[in-house]
Amino acid sequence: MTARLATARLLAAASLLALSLAACQDGSGINGPSARSLAPIAPQTVALMQSKGMQPSDPILIRTFKKEAEMEIWKRGSDGRYALLKTYPICRWSGQLGPKTREGDRQAPEGFYTITPGLMNPNSSYYLSFDTGFPNAVDRANGRTGKYLMVHGTCSSAGCFAMTDATIAEIYAVARDAFIGGQRSFQFQSYPFRMTAENMAKFRNDPNIAFWQNLKEGSDYFEALREEPKVGQCGTKYVFGGADAAAGACKPHVDPLVAEKSAHDARAVADLVAKGTPAVRVVYQDGGQNPVFRPQNASAFASLGGTETVLPYDAKEYGRHNLGDVSRPETLAAGPQEIEVGPKGQPVMLAGAEPAAPARAAKAGGKGRGREPAPATTLMANRADPDAQVETTAALPEKPARIAVADADGDPSSYQKLFGQLFAKDKPAPAAPPTPAVDAAVVPEPVKLARAAEKVAPKAAKAHAVKTAKAEGKGDAKGDAKAEKPALRKGEPEGRKP
Repeated sequence: MTARLATARLLAAASLLALSLAACQDGSGINGPSARSLAPIAPQTVALMQSKGMQPSDPILIRTFKKEAEMEIWKRGSDGRYALLKTYPICRWSGQLGPKTREGDRQAPEGFYTITPGLMNPNSSYYLSFDTGFPNAVDRANGRTGKYLMVHGTCSSAGCFAMTDATIAEIYAVARDAFIGGQRSFQFQSYPFRMTAENMAKFRNDPNIAFWQNLKEGSDYFEALREEPKVGQCGTKYVFGGADAAAGACKPHVDPLVAEKSAHDARAVADLVAKGTPAVRVVYQDGGQNPVFRPQNASAFASLGGTETVLPYDAKEYGRHNLGDVSRPETLAAGPQEIEVGPKGQPVMLAGAEPAAPARAAKAGGKGRGREPAPATTLMANRADPDAQVETTAALPEKPARIAVADADGDPSSYQKLFGQLFAKDKPAPAAPPTPAVDAAVVPEPVKLARAAEKVAPKAAKAHAVKTAKAEGKGDAKGDAKAEKPALRKGEPEGRKP
């Protein structure tokens, strides 16, 4: 009888909370809260809490990681320290690694956010959801715009974190019971990737690195102390720590354990760089998805350059989830491309010698018959994928060389312009114009080789053909000038929201 009474009281409290939440949502108060928002936490998850000494009413904290496509729920114990309850795979996030900057850019937000009961939506069009609270004070200070960036069900994202209906049902229930237990708000930490020394070394030349280093300060605080960092704002940056940080002090007190962890990681980054760890940037067509939702092609979404590890969740369980509407599935098929970048964030391409192409038949009566043509240049943006190649007809040096190409200035679309063919391996390459016979193979100077690397294959072939014609005395001066400065083809327009 006592257990039944306790259950009845919990459901009554949940119903009252849901009614108060419903009043904050567009149209949610008409029919009251949905039955799904009142569903209890699954017995298996309650048992997991008990095995870890946790209660459903204990406060929570959530962390999410884009690149790994994972979301974590932590619970606070009686000692004030947080322990990991459960890790969930993310079914879909959109955009690129990096913060959301403007409304409509399809970017899922990165930063530290405060989730109150008023941001919970029991009648979401995407089963259940909560708003991340973007933009926060730091976002606004940086001029970032957007709204309704949610964590919700199904598998469709236009700047949100889509978790499947079954997963958001559990996350929602855990958050709801924490609010019923007295928690007034919980912290939502959103990262581009796990803030390890290995990742900070790999992404050291990314245009977003300064922002990510700022996020790492908050991550270090949480991981060193297992306490929720107080978050403040100093100009366009976050500050983390205790009460002084919450008050906006630009130089808050740093706990010795946090300082020790930060210094240890900084030394580890320096060691990795000294050992030759390449600086990279990861480019997505449009966000990513945890591989458990695509078991038939899981390798396409494996951690780039990483090794297989034991997952903190059952891949078979999540593989059975109903995904509902999957946004832009064609962009997931290609997978992310890991591109080595230079100090200014520009792509670095590798030139490697390939066997000579078959010689074209020389014109009847032409000069230099029987000479070997120059080998073709192969430019590879991803050393781990030798099949992803962009070829030009320029000659190569005998030894592989590293060539820095056009600076992308932090614009992901520029990378897609440069490496468009990597995202369309199965599409036939545009036909190159026929190359007239010449007296001898034209070997470009280093500056011409660099120019060839800046252009996609059809442009390079056209420029080479014009140069060849000029060598025979048939080129037009104005035509050559135009051919040597072709514009990069425009990127694909931003798609509509799903």
